[in-house]
Amino acid sequence: MSKKIWQKNPIKNSSLVEKVEKFTVGNDKIFDAFLAKADVIGSLAHTQMLYEVGLLSTEDWRAIEKELHHILKEIETGQFVYDPNAEDIHSHIEAVLTERIGEAGKKIHSGRSRNDQILLDLKLYFADSLKEITDRVQQLFDLLMELSFRHKQDLLPGYTHFQQAMPSSFGLWFGAYAESLSDDTEFLQSIYQLIHRNPLGSAAGYGSSFPLDRKRTTEILGMSDLHYNVVYAQMTRGKTEKWMAMILSQFASTLSKLAYDACLYMNQQFAFIKFPDELTTGSSIMPHKKNPDVFELIRARCSRIISVPNELALLTHHLPSGYHRDFQLTKDCLFPAIESLKDCIEMMTLMMQHIEIRKNILDDTNFNTLFSVEEVNRLTLEGIPFRDAYKIIGQRIEKNEFIPDKNIEHTHLGSMGKLCLEEIKNRFYSTLHKVKYKQAL
Repeated sequence: MSKKIWQKNPIKNSSLVEKVEKFTVGNDKIFDAFLAKADVIGSLAHTQMLYEVGLLSTEDWRAIEKELHHILKEIETGQFVYDPNAEDIHSHIEAVLTERIGEAGKKIHSGRSRNDQILLDLKLYFADSLKEITDRVQQLFDLLMELSFRHKQDLLPGYTHFQQAMPSSFGLWFGAYAESLSDDTEFLQSIYQLIHRNPLGSAAGYGSSFPLDRKRTTEILGMSDLHYNVVYAQMTRGKTEKWMAMILSQFASTLSKLAYDACLYMNQQFAFIKFPDELTTGSSIMPHKKNPDVFELIRARCSRIISVPNELALLTHHLPSGYHRDFQLTKDCLFPAIESLKDCIEMMTLMMQHIEIRKNILDDTNFNTLFSVEEVNRLTLEGIPFRDAYKIIGQRIEKNEFIPDKNIEHTHLGSMGKLCLEEIKNRFYSTLHKVKYKQAL
């Protein structure tokens, strides 16, 4: 059991302290690794500002900067050893720094509380995670757009209410999910601007009497803005996590729906698509089975991710202003959700890279009624009132006399043409360029 940075008196009953520590720390030490890099970056920005406003000597600042960069490199290369007995990653990094450079290491916390320190760490970690998610989404988006164009004339049954509706195309199907990712990314960029605001200098939520330059740390960190009101800066703890969860849930919803479609279309009754044996699983007793386990697990994981905003709302909605230890538990559901979404995007991309579609699906007479609207439209264009044309075709269907002209030119099915694809692509990439993800320091 290590001594806490806030501890002032000797421990009288260590067994009680150990029980309390086990309960209060929970899984925090597991999640500390996610925040280590951000913690060093935040300390670099904060101490550079302290030096610039005269609260650190040149000698101290140079020693601190050099060793913090050294620690940062160790973290990035996996060489930094985290002491399991340390209170947390934040105090451990400060302790390692002090051990290596001496008394100067004790000065990095001037004008800072662990409240604004950790809140900044979260914001930097979330921003970095959003960059990773965007990069993976871009790969999936590009693939879906390419598939949309390649299969724009390959027809596919469209369904409403699980009933046959109208002819669609694989081009429309792939393109629909590409455009959904485009909308999700636009939402991500909007939330990114809110998350990427600097709380540093708000301390425990009531500012500091030190002459801190909060705008300067914002500039050093490359953040979009700062939280001006120090009380509100701390109120964004919990709110920031909910924003992040909302982004995750948007992408998870898109992936879950695509995974459901894929499971359905792989079913033998549909058999619209298939995948190599390496990407499916079998049955222990049924030799004909090719199970869509990857899609089913993507769907299940995404369902869990979609639940995270609600869990965070329940954790944080009943709290007054100021910091409360309840916020610690937001990491338990949010951090795994971030990693899970990254995995789901990566696996969806892998699956779509190997998808095989069935050609000429609509040649099957079972899909004849899909063309009923086309026949109604044809009669209407010949001068028959729409309601009368609708009735004529409906009666033919009921009498089993409906034979459609399947050679109709379905110009509206080819993903609405190349222009449509270009517009979707332009909007997606325009969204990507709205925010320049800046690498702090």
